[in-house]
Amino acid sequence: MSEELQQKLRDQLWEVANRLRGNMSASDFMYFTLGFIFYKYLSEKIENFVNGELEDDEVSFKELWNMDDEDTAELQEEVKDLCLSEIGYFIEPQYLFSSVIESIKKKENILPMLERSLKRIEDSTLGRDSEEDFGGLFSDIDLASPKLGKTADDKNTLISNVLLALDEIKFGVEASKEIDILGDAYEYMISQFAAGAGKKAGEFYTPQEVSRILAEIVTIGHERLRNVYDPTCGSGSLLLRAAHIGNAVEIYGQEKNPTTYNLARMNMLLHGIKFSDFKIENGDTLEADAFGDTQFDAVVANPPFSAEWSAADKFNTDDRFSKAGRLAPRKTADYAFILHMIYHLSDGGTMACVAPHGVLFRGNAEGVIRRFLIEKKNYVDAIIGLPANIFYGTSIPTCVLVLKKCRKEDDNILFIDASKEFEKVKTQNKLRPEHIKKIVDTYRDRKEIEKYSHLATLQEIADNDYNLNIPRYVDTFEEEEPIDIKAVMAEIKELEAKRANLDKEIEGYLKELGLVD
Repeated sequence: MSEELQQKLRDQLWEVANRLRGNMSASDFMYFTLGFIFYKYLSEKIENFVNGELEDDEVSFKELWNMDDEDTAELQEEVKDLCLSEIGYFIEPQYLFSSVIESIKKKENILPMLERSLKRIEDSTLGRDSEEDFGGLFSDIDLASPKLGKTADDKNTLISNVLLALDEIKFGVEASKEIDILGDAYEYMISQFAAGAGKKAGEFYTPQEVSRILAEIVTIGHERLRNVYDPTCGSGSLLLRAAHIGNAVEIYGQEKNPTTYNLARMNMLLHGIKFSDFKIENGDTLEADAFGDTQFDAVVANPPFSAEWSAADKFNTDDRFSKAGRLAPRKTADYAFILHMIYHLSDGGTMACVAPHGVLFRGNAEGVIRRFLIEKKNYVDAIIGLPANIFYGTSIPTCVLVLKKCRKEDDNILFIDASKEFEKVKTQNKLRPEHIKKIVDTYRDRKEIEKYSHLATLQEIADNDYNLNIPRYVDTFEEEEPIDIKAVMAEIKELEAKRANLDKEIEGYLKELGLVD
């Protein structure tokens, strides 16, 4: 039943988005829609929570706030404190989603009320443990934006229609704890917007199939992860998957883009992660690492491919990068991210990240760093080649790097070439469950499969001058069937004979018509 509910909610939410966004771009409309979904979720969650707590008092949340006496004021304060300690925020009943809907049905201009409602949520957390997780959460919802319409009436009409459409959809906040219906639908919306918005949105969303591979790999050998970390966490979907599969106690992430940072925090809360169990920071991971020398049991990431960074002189004495002997090039920060991640990996942990194939073979500074990771540290555990065109906004083939600090001296490196195994769906290539299972099983069992995987000794790697390009280790060449020349010649003669007979028939027909002598 849960799958039916999930698909129904997905379809309903996406239909709302498509029906109402008009000429607005997918990426612009995304933040409004997702923000309002989150607002509705917070409203329903607190109303259900407070009504449950007040059951013995035989009064509802809204009824309590309509009372006006000394005893009631004391109970209201107790309720507010309970909400802030248990769910991290508070909304007065007059600012709930349902209250805004009542105003819309009265044909009122709800924009000022809505703006106050969103601000009240953030303000309620000031000075509380949850302040960092809720502060600025709705800052990307600009209700005065000209993108919503030319006039105030136009804006009010559009927003009212979106909220009314969302009101028709039953989230089932309490029921969703078990089957995570809303969290799944929210993630689905993010992925759909990413697909429509191209590269810009694709940079902050890792396709679920790839997330699954990374999450499965870093949790092998761990019944319960102490923590999981993503230094470029985007919308948080990859982090959530790794945390879910690994039963992680705590979740850590950093995201440079303020808008995407807000999306990640919303995503955590929508998936039922308590505000005290995650720490998502806003900032540039490489330039301003938010987590110092903290180490994590699992590190996952899909960093921006070949991004630029400062490569400033100060990083030559930064413990994350200094031991490698060279800094990653300014125009390709791939190895800066890799070194940053391995620095934060605990001794018994596993790191898995997506990277462009260039990291496997490019020379100069990157070649020096790659050799350091293999020859000096023996950290590289596996290289997995993925199909091209599985990420939104780019068709380039990518790979997954798996690194560990606890490898033995004689451990080999596993190469998997999974680039040929996928299903083409319209313009996108998709990894199906069987493809994912084969990759993960091959990694877990460290199996050699002809034309698919190979265990390379460290000497073999050294003989290849520390070049990790997958075709050097996995031969996927398929010999073509030998051509039968005699059969081909016979077929040509047969075709020529048919052609001669056809020419004769045409000539006879033309003569009958008197068109030729």
